Amino acid sequence: MAPTRDDYEALHAGFRWQVPARTNIAELCCARWARSSGRTAIVFDRGDGRVETSSYQDLHRAANRLANALAALGVKRGDRVAIVLPQRPETAVAHFAIYRLGAIAMPLSILFGPDALQYRLENSEAVAAIVDVGHLEAVRAARPDCLRHLVAVGPAGGSAANGELDWDSLLARGSDRFAPVRTLATDPAVLIYTSGTTGPPKGALIPHSAIIGNLPGFVASQDWFPLDGDVFWSPADWAWTGGLMDALLPTLYFGMPIVAGAGRFGPERAYELIERHRVTNAFLFPTALKMMMKHDPVPGRSRSLALRAVMSAGESVGATLFDWCRDAFGLSVNEMYGQTEANYIVGNSALRWPARPGSIGRPYPGHRVALIDEAGRELPPGELGEVAVNRFDRHGHPDPVFFLGYWRNEPATRAKLSGDWWRTGDLATSDADGYLWYGGRADDMFKSAGYRIGPSEIENCLVQHPAVGNAAVVPKPDPERGNLVKAYVVLAPGREAGEALVAELQQHVRGKLAPYEYPKEIEFIDELPMTTTGKVQRRVLRLREEERALEAGGTEPPPRD
Repeated sequence: MAPTRDDYEALHAGFRWQVPARTNIAELCCARWARSSGRTAIVFDRGDGRVETSSYQDLHRAANRLANALAALGVKRGDRVAIVLPQRPETAVAHFAIYRLGAIAMPLSILFGPDALQYRLENSEAVAAIVDVGHLEAVRAARPDCLRHLVAVGPAGGSAANGELDWDSLLARGSDRFAPVRTLATDPAVLIYTSGTTGPPKGALIPHSAIIGNLPGFVASQDWFPLDGDVFWSPADWAWTGGLMDALLPTLYFGMPIVAGAGRFGPERAYELIERHRVTNAFLFPTALKMMMKHDPVPGRSRSLALRAVMSAGESVGATLFDWCRDAFGLSVNEMYGQTEANYIVGNSALRWPARPGSIGRPYPGHRVALIDEAGRELPPGELGEVAVNRFDRHGHPDPVFFLGYWRNEPATRAKLSGDWWRTGDLATSDADGYLWYGGRADDMFKSAGYRIGPSEIENCLVQHPAVGNAAVVPKPDPERGNLVKAYVVLAPGREAGEALVAELQQHVRGKLAPYEYPKEIEFIDELPMTTTGKVQRRVLRLREEERALEAGGTEPPPRD
């Protein structure tokens, strides 16, 4: 698993960006592969025994039909078109049709309720939405005046009188030939709304060039994808950056097959998809890996798996999961770090340079990353600072991974820049070899009795205990210490809560970390609040503690940093 040599410096020094002036994601990820027949693009596993295969030609012809149909409805270059679809071939078709029109795809999660949908549809002034029929009611309830057309995907389409159209009927009208709009690499392609810790979500406008900017990290974290016979799968929602830019689009860029799995994620379903479709490469959130580890700690005893590379991101992997992936799958999980605004910028690649358990890795070739202080100064190894990525690589060339800015919110864009450095809001330290060690979100850090606490290390320690399925650590306001360290714990199957287990978990952490880091209070919970991208919403738990403190007659919570 470990490489016999460290190629990192040579890879970085020799890397040069090659971004054509005219670039379109649909051409790079579909049209060019459709020129040869029979090449598999998407394997759609419906979860009920039915498996459907779509070729690149299938996707390309359907995208042309949809592009013609949307153009006939008046959708034009620069218009925003919402996509409210799960993992299924129509999702890719919708993206490629919108890109070929020169319009802007706005993927939205099928888990969004009417309020979340309405804000994004109104803020973006979307003119059309392509919606899974099972989630049509939420979009109808949220539908703003700007949304002129609604396309229903699935049986029983809507009424034309309400501007609602049936997907199959719409595609039947369109020709499978379409003259695409010629887009520049810097033209907008995707609008993805990111959830901040304060204020309403902001729309990150992503250019066509970003797919190229993502490729070095994707190739490296997937141990030099693609190799002959590679098959990709991830449960990550294609409506989010992780599913779209870390799974669907880069896999299709290389003309390889990706598995689309219908239904909710579950550990047994994950194992089933990986085994049935001979998945070789995967992107699995740490939360998903924890669930799989607890469900079947030794999958090799009863399953035939073909996994050769796994990337993980969204939360810290930690030593426990790192070791388990090595033992269970025979591979070193490659942790990755990125954001919607500048994605796939830091990570590991066990095939080409040594992974260090617990580290989020080194900057991938093509990206210049540093830790900076509040004044924007680069910090030396060992000092905690904010992760920042420069708009130019080490050779002085523009980095194509960057987004264009927040949708109609220039002040928010400027606020995250320090000269040419983009501030991520995440904290880390670095070692002498350039490996970064994640310290948490700047807004997740807090002080307890004068000590600065980062939740990730404590959470990873708790998960090492066999009774813990998952954990989240937040501050609990306290008049004497400012804050107490509090842990919310989801128990592993078959375990029961109790005072004895609380004491056992506290001693477990106290014996491995600093004395001030062990949780003074532990609350058992059925499930942690999670984002649709698989991240723990510590903010929800933190606000719960602050509200409880006020109800108990306390004061406003102290500053966390």
